[in-house]
Amino acid sequence: MALKYKMCIVLRLDLGMSTGKLIAQASHAAVEASELGKKENHKAWMRWRDEGGKKVALEAESLEELEALIAKADELDVVRAVIQDAGLTEVPPGTVTALGLGPDRADIIDKVTGSLPLIK
Repeated sequence: MALKYKMCIVLRLDLGMSTGKLIAQASHAAVEASELGKKENHKAWMRWRDEGGKKVALEAESLEELEALIAKADELDVVRAVIQDAGLTEVPPGTVTALGLGPDRADIIDKVTGSLPLIK
């Protein structure tokens, strides 16, 4: 059975964050997007959850690339969570590190993230 719903987590790789930091930022994005999705697109959130909560981690190479994704998500009315770091460890305060998209129908999210590579 192909899953019809997903969440995408987009991480900025240009910041040189450690693996642990990337995981923490991805976790922030997933939790925040889930909380927003539950409130703002409850029907899609419930279907996503009931399918098992698929999450996909993707790469962005710059803030500009992330900003373009945010604009596309807004255009398509996709729930999005922009993560800004507190600046206590590896990056300055307020640095945008990650973006959580969805959960929503995979075909809609793919219009935002379809060209991005998976995190390796």
